[in-house]
Amino acid sequence: MDSQQLGALLDKHGVPGASLAVLHDGEVDTAAAGVLHLGTGVEATTDSLFQIGSITKVWTATMVLQLADEGALELDDPVRRHLPDFRVADEDVSARVTIRHLLTHSSGIDGDHFTDTGRGDDVLERYVASCTGLSQVHALGATMSYCNTGYSVLGRVVEVVTGTVWDQALRTRLIEPLGLTHVATLPEDVLRFRAAMGHIAPPGADLAPAPVWSLPRSLGPAGLICATASDLVAFARMHLDDGPLAAMREAQVAVPSGGNGLFPERWGLGWAVYTWGDRTVIGHDGGTIGQSAFLRVVPGAGAAVALLTNGGNAIALFEDVARDLLAEVGGVEMPAFPSPPAASAPFDASSYLGRYAREGMQIDVVARDGGMVGVSQVTGPGAAMTPEPFELPFHPLDAEGGRFLTRHPAAPDTWLTVQFLTLSDGSDCVHIGGRATPKVDD
Repeated sequence: MDSQQLGALLDKHGVPGASLAVLHDGEVDTAAAGVLHLGTGVEATTDSLFQIGSITKVWTATMVLQLADEGALELDDPVRRHLPDFRVADEDVSARVTIRHLLTHSSGIDGDHFTDTGRGDDVLERYVASCTGLSQVHALGATMSYCNTGYSVLGRVVEVVTGTVWDQALRTRLIEPLGLTHVATLPEDVLRFRAAMGHIAPPGADLAPAPVWSLPRSLGPAGLICATASDLVAFARMHLDDGPLAAMREAQVAVPSGGNGLFPERWGLGWAVYTWGDRTVIGHDGGTIGQSAFLRVVPGAGAAVALLTNGGNAIALFEDVARDLLAEVGGVEMPAFPSPPAASAPFDASSYLGRYAREGMQIDVVARDGGMVGVSQVTGPGAAMTPEPFELPFHPLDAEGGRFLTRHPAAPDTWLTVQFLTLSDGSDCVHIGGRATPKVDD
């Protein structure tokens, strides 16, 4: 795909700018189109840096696996073996949660703890100290729930084991050995390059530059890498071999709300693990403040596709771009994204109604017009970006089995799988977008 073709798709999906890189047969092809900032009109180029968001987690996981291979830690070590003062609200979890739990998002620790603990080199030490009041969204190991918190804690483990801050460990263990020239984590380093600004569209408003460029430094190991698409696929290349890092591709836990082209069926040690036909695809997505990033890797074909964007309907753009490219270079067919049936039978919503809450989100599931909706309210620091409640309509796929589809008003063309669960301890939760939100009130 060339820049002209990419540009036409940006116009179709209302995306200001994007950068694309494709790895195939050992070569990398790149394209870029649009602008980095709607206010300045600066052109997006293939050497522009975008925020890769949560794809950063795979880089952090890679360092953890390197340290395990070197014998500096073991994946089943309790976190307290390396961070003796680590503590969350549940003392049993504090004592028993392991590095593997954090890598696989199965700790149950409330995962959207976005507290800002400053900009100094002690930021992760302070962040870990701030976790003492965090509750559980599910029991330890009972299921998976996407956990940013766990990856910032892992970043602190890397610091303690290596004796250096996470940013420097990343540079010495990955960026420099891989010969990557356009990767940065700190704003003062990003400013050396052309850099994308995120764009958002509040309800009823046009797409515009976001009021904030970056998440706090405390979220660094979970989501603060900035990179070019070509350097991102160069990083992915190191995961194509069957060496020690191959363990990261092995499925560890099921994803209750996964199992389609967008969300994976299972999670590995850092990687999301997809099964498309009889092929395994690994990947990760990232979302920050108005920027979205996508990475898919086909180990059996030696292929990878990375798409970095700065606003608009990025998911629909990714589907248009990646579906054909992955078939061409990886020989895999991306499953169709889900959509609700044309008609659905009436169902009994009573067992699902009630309030579900975790840090950063409250969802009131209420009956309406013979069906049900989730009246959602962002809480905590994120409320400044989304101050008004919004509704998630639930369309039944298998109502008796607790499976529905919904879509977020910020991405009205993309359907997400919803799974209501009763866990082994008898607790109830709703699983959407990889996250479990526990039921707190009937």
